[in-house]
Amino acid sequence: MARLPGWRYVWLALVVLSLMSVVSAAQSAEKIFPFPVSVFELDNGLKVVGVDYDSPGIIAYYTVVRTGSRNEVEPGFSGYAHFFEHMMFRGTEKYPTDAYNDAIKRLGADSNAFTTSDWTTYHTVASADAIETIIDLESDRFLNLSYSQDDYRTEAGAILGEYNLNFSNPISLLREKVHDLAFTTHPYKHTIIGLLEDIEAMPEHYDFSVEFYDRYYRPNNCIIVVVGDFDQAELERLVTRYYGAWEPGDFEPTIPVEPPQAREQTAEITWPNPTLPILTIGYHAPRFSDERIDMPALDVLSQLLFSQNAPLFQQLYLREQAVDVIQGGAVDSRDPPLFEIITRITKPDQIDHVRDAILAEIERFKTEPVDDTVLADTKSAMRYSFAGGLDSPGPIAETLGHYLQLTGDPETVNRVYELYDAVTAEDIMMVAATYFSDANRTVVLLTEEER
Repeated sequence: MARLPGWRYVWLALVVLSLMSVVSAAQSAEKIFPFPVSVFELDNGLKVVGVDYDSPGIIAYYTVVRTGSRNEVEPGFSGYAHFFEHMMFRGTEKYPTDAYNDAIKRLGADSNAFTTSDWTTYHTVASADAIETIIDLESDRFLNLSYSQDDYRTEAGAILGEYNLNFSNPISLLREKVHDLAFTTHPYKHTIIGLLEDIEAMPEHYDFSVEFYDRYYRPNNCIIVVVGDFDQAELERLVTRYYGAWEPGDFEPTIPVEPPQAREQTAEITWPNPTLPILTIGYHAPRFSDERIDMPALDVLSQLLFSQNAPLFQQLYLREQAVDVIQGGAVDSRDPPLFEIITRITKPDQIDHVRDAILAEIERFKTEPVDDTVLADTKSAMRYSFAGGLDSPGPIAETLGHYLQLTGDPETVNRVYELYDAVTAEDIMMVAATYFSDANRTVVLLTEEER
């Protein structure tokens, strides 16, 4: 075959590069959340977000309450956001506990709830033709929850049992200590389930529980997310009918602002049962924003530090086998959270080596720009992983609910992924230098108690 003249090779290469740039730009411009979204709001402030997703005969129905352990600002009253995750299944006059549970079973529905530091969510996945029954059940418990003091005390006892179960795992003790050391003022100081002394006192605080419910379980503090096979006009009609009488509230909590950490905090704690050493390193990180590059850049940096392709993982986990777990990152949060690194070390004599290796790799990212190809591949993998998770009504509703509780705007998810696409090597160095300072660091080591 005849060879092309040199200038034609150059021309062909330029065409290929141009086409690749067009494809890459098109991928970047494509919204990460590709499904049609509708939003309407009732006069009482209840926002309803519908997502048209091709799941014939199936819907996910999520009620997002923009309240978590962050809202527990009064000393002595931690754990109430999580408490109501339980209490909301206690029933009403119309649907007592057994009647509610029977109705869910007849529908063949999957119904549950979870609590985080910033939000609480009640979720149901069921047949699409059950939408009115679901709305009836959910609206009733949000408008008409009722429980006696005996019911309250019973559930408070169950919370204590859950606390004790959770703290049979050393990780729970470790995270509680890290947050207690790192935060001096903000409610992120206590973990989601609450402090033990507050949970033990909970049975005597029935009146406060009623007040907490009255403050936060209001339509203007909630967002309903419906994903799947539904009719938009019918959804609006049903929500208006069943939730229209829900009275809005006007309570606004005063969340203390955490001051900058002045110096490194360290602690060593022990565990009474056999365990490998577990090391946690925390850095105060920025709150979530869909306008600033800092949090997306830190997310990318967490992948560059701790993914299975990362040099640190290759060194400590694969070659040296010095750790059997190593991971790190920060959760999107309404207020500044911790970027937490956790690793389990295979031998006690390797603790210093592992800690120094982690800190050295962090220092490297402050001054050494990441390779452009590595950065592009990392961002592409993050985008692919996120998009791949949007594969059924439940995960789609939970993902959108996560961003809605942060900003109230369904477009947030697309804006933040535009920021991910924009992260540069310089941004990575900037956030590493800004947030990973010695003074901003909290280190807690857990080891087996000596006998």
